[in-house]
Order: sequence, then structure tokens, then C-alpha cells
Amino acid sequence: MKMTRALILFVLALVALGAAPDARAQVRRAVVIGMTLEPPVLDPTINPAAAIAEITQLNIYEGLTRIDEQGRVLPGLAERWDVSLDARTYTFHLRRGVKFSDGTDFDSADVKFTFERNVRDDSTNPRKGYFTQMERITTPDAGTVVVTLKEPSALFLFNLAENASVIVAPESAATNRSKPIGTGPFVLDRWAPGDSVVLVKNSAYRTAASVSIERVTFKFIGDAAAQVAALRAGDVDFFANLQAVEAVGQFQRDARFQVLLGNTEGETILAINNKRGPLADVRVRRALSHAVDRREIIAGAMSGMAQPIGSHFAPHHPAYVDLTATYAPDLDKARALLREAGVPNGFEVTLSLPPVDYARRSGQIIAAQLARVGVRARIEEVEWARWLDEVFAKKNFDLTIISHVEPMDIVIYGNPNYYFQYDSSALRDILARANGAADVVEQNRAWGEAQRLIATDAVNVFLFELPKVAVARAGLKGLWTNAPMFLNDVAAMRWE
Repeated sequence: MKMTRALILFVLALVALGAAPDARAQVRRAVVIGMTLEPPVLDPTINPAAAIAEITQLNIYEGLTRIDEQGRVLPGLAERWDVSLDARTYTFHLRRGVKFSDGTDFDSADVKFTFERNVRDDSTNPRKGYFTQMERITTPDAGTVVVTLKEPSALFLFNLAENASVIVAPESAATNRSKPIGTGPFVLDRWAPGDSVVLVKNSAYRTAASVSIERVTFKFIGDAAAQVAALRAGDVDFFANLQAVEAVGQFQRDARFQVLLGNTEGETILAINNKRGPLADVRVRRALSHAVDRREIIAGAMSGMAQPIGSHFAPHHPAYVDLTATYAPDLDKARALLREAGVPNGFEVTLSLPPVDYARRSGQIIAAQLARVGVRARIEEVEWARWLDEVFAKKNFDLTIISHVEPMDIVIYGNPNYYFQYDSSALRDILARANGAADVVEQNRAWGEAQRLIATDAVNVFLFELPKVAVARAGLKGLWTNAPMFLNDVAAMRWE
């Protein structure tokens, strides 16, 4: 009887040991990624929300080019390209045998369709200017696209790697907002609004054999404390941008996790409606800049984990100019500027705060700082969809706080219809010179001039560069420490 029981236990142990590798393998082919915001749609060519790219870019959709963690331009759907001597004509040689996830073929006609769709009158592409600079698009054959620009553009190949430049097909473009079809390594399995988006591996992807992850769930958790709890409970494997920066220490001390601290392209600003009441006066905007103390904001809202900025440019870029001293905290100067502008007793404004912790924490501090010079900010917390509609689209706001995470997006200041409505022909001339610069030295000189003019005109109050604070379960590899673009390259991830 004892021998029988022993044999049974031995057999059960063997079964358990034999099953364990398969069970582990099943778990290790899936990953759960936490996100703060839910995207409004799943088509980055029609909406500017960065959360769209975090799910879809490189996973569902691809562009002609792509970038790596260092921001270098690499081949994407175009395996190589040639550039004319005058730097205006680009001939892209496309990868052969590529298919969209619905089985339709990818070819040069899809590229032409995408770029022309992005400049139509009804286009809502967030980077429409990238495509209006194209003078002509021709397709000599199915594997070749020739794009001729109106004038040289130093950032053209980089711009094609952005989420707004991904290639879509005419057969599915109209329904991509909820049923995305791309050429990437993953396809949409389901979207549970308010909860998650699930992608599964595209078995027809051209290099599917090299993709380790078979299922990825993007879980939406907006509350900072809930993000920490989800990681600790094992409900989420990875947060690429953890909101609770104050919790970094506890994760660094826990062997179950890895912490990656890097930089982003996220210029965090107190954005100003430059055509709204007293805010239209540059003296008022300068007063706000002097009233704000970045050190207090970074300490109170970001646990000291952010770098202050004085204009709209990333500090890690070679062309960065440190302009943080332009508007040093000075309440007396702020009050004097308000008197000069005819508002000695201050005025009332609405401060619209989207549902991200850095904005809502910073907003409380900034409201108190502005009150010291008589500017009474009424805080209005808004959901993401409303922020996109009222603030970004309709420009119906006074002040807001947002981090602009798109790379090299100083060019937005050249668009007088952009949501903060800054109109400067002088800046547009500088940006044009930077875009068409013949060499890096000339280009960087122009970027520096642009930064100085934007600071002089106090277009916005420049706060800090958003840090990349990522926490992942130990053993998850292929993660980016820095974020030249906000995306999650799931095909590069694997469990060890």
C-alpha cells in the first residue's frame, strides 16, 4: 500500500514536471502592457492622440521608414531609397511579397493612395503638412514609388517614420478607426471599450517566425495608484510610462521588476490660447512665465524626475538651447508686466486638465503660483475625448497642460491654426530655413533661432521634458529605455 502511494506520487510528479515547460511557454508567449489613456480610434492617420501609436505603430501599421531607440531612420516597408542630387526626389524601393492582414497585396498604389488621402480637403491627418510638401507622387511599377518635394526637407525620411505616415489600403481605410488593417506583425483580436485592446500575432507576417509574443493585451488604467497595484499583483507585465513616478524606488528594490529610466520627446507645457482675451498680449504671457516656478512643479508633481525646459525643444537634441533663465521666477516682474498690459488686478482663466497625472498634479501647483500675481485659474478636469474636441480641435480654452510627445514638433509653431493659435511669419521663415538646410550645422543654427523666438514671444509657459519611467516584470526583454517616439514594438519583445 505504501509502495502504491509512492508510485502514484512519483507519477504525479513526473506529470507535473512534464507539463511545467508547456505551461510556462504558454504564459511566456503573451504580455500585458498597461496604458494610462485609451485611444479614441485605432487609426493614427486621422487623429493625433499618442495612445493610438502606442498600440498600433509597428504592431498593426508600418511606414515606409521606421526609427530605432536612438532615433535613427531605418528601412520599413521601403527596403531602400535613392535621393536626387537636388535632395527633392526620393525613389523608394518597396519590399516584395508584403500583404495587408486582410490578405490584400501591398504595393506602390497603396503608398500613393495613403499620401494623397492625407492631403485631401476632408483629411484630419495630424501631420498634414508632411504631405502637402509633396509636389508629385508617381508609381513606375508595383515596387517603386517616386516622391518629388516642392523643396528639400531635412526631416522628410524621419517624418515618414511617424505614426501619421503609416501606410493604409484603399479597401480598408474607411473602417480602420475601429477595424484596423495594416501590414504589421499583429492584428486586432478585440477592443473592449474602457478596458483593453487585444492583438494577436499575424501568422501571415513576412517574418512571423521571429516574433516571440503571440498575444498582447493593452490594459487601460488611468489612476496612478492603480497602475502600481496592477504591476505588483501581476495583472500587468509592463508600463512603458508609469504615472506614479514616486513609486520608482519600491520597484527598484524589488527583484521581481526592472526599472528603465530614459528620455522622451515630450515637451510638457502650460499651453496658452494666444488669441483669448488678455492672453493675446505678449506681456501677459511673459507675466505668466515669470509667475511659474518650474522647480516647485518638478519637485511636487514629478518627484524631481524631470528636466526643466525654456522653449519647445528636447534637451538631449544637439540643437537644444537652454533658455530656462529667460523667465526666471520673479513675482514682482510678473506683476509689473500685468500692470503694463492694463490688467493690474489680474484676471480669471480656466485651466483645462486632461486625465494624466503629470497634468493634474502640475495644474494644482500652477494654479496656486498664478494666484500670487492675481491670475485666478479655475481648474476644470476633462476626459481625453473632451480635451481633444474642445481644446485641441475647437480651441475653446484659456490654459491647459499637455506633453507634446511627437519628435521634432517645434514645427507646429509655424501653423497659425494650431490649437494655441500663434501666428508668426518670422518663425515660419526660420522653420523653412531649418527644413531646407544644406547641412546639420546650418540646420541646428536655425533650430536655435526658432527656440529663441518662441521663448521671446512667450507662446506658452515651458515646464519640463517628460521623463520615460518604465517598469516591467523581470525577464521581459526588447524594451526601449528612451522614447524618440511613443510606441511599443511588441515584435521585438520576448520573455527570458
